[in-house]
Amino acid sequence: MADAYDQAASLVLVMLKGEPCPTPEIIQKKADLVLAMLRAEGNLDSVDRDRLIRDIESRCEVWRGTATILEEKKNHTIWLPYRKSQVEWKFWKRYERYLMEERGFSEQSIMTLDDLTDRVLERLEEPQREGAWDRRGVVVGHVQSGKTANYTGLICKAADAGYRLIIVLAGMHKSLRSQTQLRLDQGFLGFDTQRNRAFNHKNPRIGVGRLPGEEFITVHSLTSSDDKGDFNRRFASQAGVMLGGSDPILLVIKKNKSVLANLINWAVSIRGLEDPHTHKKIVHGTPLLVIDDEADNASVNTNPIPLDENGVPLDDYDVSAINGKIRALLSHFEKSAYVGYTATPFANIFIYPEGETMTHGEDLFPRDFIINLPPPPNYIGPSQIFGSSRNGENDAESRSDLQIIRKIDDYRKFIPDDHGKDHIPGRLPESLKKALKSFILSCAVRRARGERKNHHSMLVHVTRYTNVQKEVGRRVNDELNRLRRQLEYTDPLSPEGIYGEMKELWDLDYVPTTRSVLQQIRDPLITEMAWNEVQSYLYDAATRIQVRLINGTAKDALDYNEYPDGLSVITIGGDKLSRGLTLEGLSVSYYLRASRMYDTLMQMGRWFGFRPGYIDLCRLYTSRDLVERYQHINLASEELRSELDYMATLNATPSDYGLRVRTHPNGLLITDVNKMRSGTIMNVSYGNSLIETVFFRKNPETLRNNLNAIDQFVRSLGSPSRFSGSSEQHLLWDDVPTPVILGMLNEYIIDEASRKANPKYLKEYIEKRSARGELTHWTVALINNRTVTRTLSLGGHQIGLTWRADPHPSDPKYALTKGHIIDPKHEFIDLTPEQVDEALQMMQADPDRKSRSEKAPKVPSGPYLRAVRSSKRGLLLIYPLDPEPPQVEIPVMGLAFSISHSPKDVMVEYKVNNVYWEQEFGN
Repeated sequence: MADAYDQAASLVLVMLKGEPCPTPEIIQKKADLVLAMLRAEGNLDSVDRDRLIRDIESRCEVWRGTATILEEKKNHTIWLPYRKSQVEWKFWKRYERYLMEERGFSEQSIMTLDDLTDRVLERLEEPQREGAWDRRGVVVGHVQSGKTANYTGLICKAADAGYRLIIVLAGMHKSLRSQTQLRLDQGFLGFDTQRNRAFNHKNPRIGVGRLPGEEFITVHSLTSSDDKGDFNRRFASQAGVMLGGSDPILLVIKKNKSVLANLINWAVSIRGLEDPHTHKKIVHGTPLLVIDDEADNASVNTNPIPLDENGVPLDDYDVSAINGKIRALLSHFEKSAYVGYTATPFANIFIYPEGETMTHGEDLFPRDFIINLPPPPNYIGPSQIFGSSRNGENDAESRSDLQIIRKIDDYRKFIPDDHGKDHIPGRLPESLKKALKSFILSCAVRRARGERKNHHSMLVHVTRYTNVQKEVGRRVNDELNRLRRQLEYTDPLSPEGIYGEMKELWDLDYVPTTRSVLQQIRDPLITEMAWNEVQSYLYDAATRIQVRLINGTAKDALDYNEYPDGLSVITIGGDKLSRGLTLEGLSVSYYLRASRMYDTLMQMGRWFGFRPGYIDLCRLYTSRDLVERYQHINLASEELRSELDYMATLNATPSDYGLRVRTHPNGLLITDVNKMRSGTIMNVSYGNSLIETVFFRKNPETLRNNLNAIDQFVRSLGSPSRFSGSSEQHLLWDDVPTPVILGMLNEYIIDEASRKANPKYLKEYIEKRSARGELTHWTVALINNRTVTRTLSLGGHQIGLTWRADPHPSDPKYALTKGHIIDPKHEFIDLTPEQVDEALQMMQADPDRKSRSEKAPKVPSGPYLRAVRSSKRGLLLIYPLDPEPPQVEIPVMGLAFSISHSPKDVMVEYKVNNVYWEQEFGN
């Protein structure tokens, strides 16, 4: 039963129904009314009024922009607007009530979920539509951003509308499958499948089934949340559940070849009828919905597609096992819909759209729709943690990081990067000991703020080898016990010992971080605390902490539910923690193990998500290398999402976007190794792209070469055509012929780490465009910073250097940490005010554009600016850079190419071989 606080919060939210955007005054009024009512009933206990009001304010601050949608409207009949009033939305209304009364969702967040799930449902086919049909799409969310709640809502609505077999593909491990099943037991079924999978009025009710006054709704599950509850054909045959009947059936299964094969055989043996043309057994009259959770993981075909001499795929060929079984499952149903959910969709976009075999059917390319969900403003994602610009590569409002990362370099004796399965870890490094203290401190502060029954988790992810994990777990447990004893037997008022160490960590780390976070985000639940308020909770917080080894069993995944008063846990794990598995209340992470695959890096980010009231207490202890990789992939990901937004304004289709991603320079950074090994030829376009040099060698020879190349180039341009900037400080040359630009590129050395700016392919692309009458002339802008004292004579002009931080002064390379060299406003330095206004209007005109804030954009982002520039023109920005702290005497010459959109773009062939992959991604 809910305690007094939870009861009060639930009642306030119910009373706010009908107030989608309640003011603080309305929230206070409703809270006081609820507290008075509970006090009169004698149920008040000890509810902190101020915290209750802050909590409700936080939950109501969930404004979310609309989704961006690319769709193919052919072969689809609009149906939802005409049937919405006719459907009895029993499952959805029950789930809606559960979210508000039991999960504490505000009405505003439920309205958003209602709208987003409608947008997906209406792009599926009407279940009652006659004849054969098949829909394929993908929903792009964000790591740890409430994806399960979204597809649970979709499942509820699909069942209400008439889909009768719903299959959820829930990852590769039984722990994740079991966790997903439990959530659907609670949100959709309403009963405990560990007791009985088929519907029975005697089933123990949970979740939606326990809501007062709610009748049981008949629905069956042929899988359970038990550790061994995956699909079993023998059980399914004996369960007495009729496939094709009037009751919906749910299955939550692993992505496993044998499980999928058994499922197909069961379905076709019961309801399959042989097609007279193909002799394939087809299940008729049972609309199928397949939800593919983490659709980029294991579902994509990683085998090469053989082509004939005309570049057309052969009629039949081998595909990877799981991909083949998913396709076969869909092809055995007359009526089917496939919806992939993922935060990293680029592997799915790289699926060959024409890939189809006689054996497996059509591949899983999302040909019908791509829906890009915007994050709510209270979501903490890669941009907030690592910092970036809001629109990837060009936004006037850049986002700095929250200062919660702690870079470490003392771990190599403990866990070397190249360790094997027999490695015996050395002594715990000081950084891990500090991380353990941070976790104790974070738990104590959260309790001091009033979080008495919340879960608290810490992640230690340093190896994929189980035996090494066990040894790490033992050493972590020993250190935790040592800290507990010190907290128990040391005088809390002593400036020496553990309490002194904790206070030093508090003063030097926690106090300034909380103040910094409060300057960047508004979270009513975050309050500054005094040390004496926190100190008294330290020992209690430490004694509650358990150390767990996460090896993928259901017990690990479901354990939180056995602790109604909150579980505090340090999880030691590897691959099982990489995807999907939720760590409740995660605050401190110690993360060393690197995957060089960029989509995997994003998915491994368990620290992304919602952190109401404690983001300032979160810490990520990790290596400098991992931080840089995350910044790199986040930049690539944001740019490609920005491309999706832009293409939505053009009414582009998923196939159009697929082609754009497959030809985008960033496509080389975010695809799976198996899709591009062994000399694969990729066609790459630089059209409507910003290409920057962001890595620079520090050796004097290269620096001097580039300085001379730019000096001679600027001299060859003669006197500037005009000046630009607030004080007309930047030098501009108009109508510079393309051969002059290419001549400079022949002399300038671009570091190989700036892969988007590969000089061979960039020059080839410019030459091809120029030969077709495009990119024939350029505006060259020499950026001059008049606010600095360090200047340089360049081409006969005195130029102030632009400051860009060098995070690693001792390294042989200078790397721009945020991945950009330009100042966003410089990208429209060559455009007229009318062109800038046209770009802004184009950006604002998109009705489905997802905004990151409630305000309409005031500055157009890169894709829109490049779209209004003439296809005959390009922009070259030259940045004489001054690294800080200074470690080089010769200034660094940075370049940025803003390349216009082409109505009929050209491609350059990019051969990706094993050497490239070994250099970029390793084995």
